[in-house]
Amino acid sequence: MPDVVDRLVAALNAHDMEACVRCYSDAATMVGPEMQADGHEQIASYHAHVWDAVPDVSMTVWDRISDGDRAAVETTFNGTHTGPFLIAGGQVVEPSGRRVSFHACWVFTIENDLIIAHRLYFDQLELYSQLGVAFPATAS
Repeated sequence: MPDVVDRLVAALNAHDMEACVRCYSDAATMVGPEMQADGHEQIASYHAHVWDAVPDVSMTVWDRISDGDRAAVETTFNGTHTGPFLIAGGQVVEPSGRRVSFHACWVFTIENDLIIAHRLYFDQLELYSQLGVAFPATAS
């Protein structure tokens, strides 16, 4: 596993923004269901948003895969939802006080021991149902 992924996980669990941002190249892109962040400032803003929404969030890595300049981690996130949280579609979920635990997979592209692309995949239904968010019915 590339060292930069281990450094990122440690920085995220420590809620150390400076260490977190140092894991990304200046031109890095991060993409998830609820956003796209380009560059250090936007990536830092995303991580800060998560820490504000779930201040005690922690990430447990269950599996790691790497091949050349690509790496992936399978994780579980745990914490308490005590701040506003932006979800896909632009809706903000107000603090619920609920404990959340959800699975995710993060895929990275790495160049010169820095992350240049970070893609987040997670079970939105698993998280949103724990937050008390109802999904709208889809039209047929």
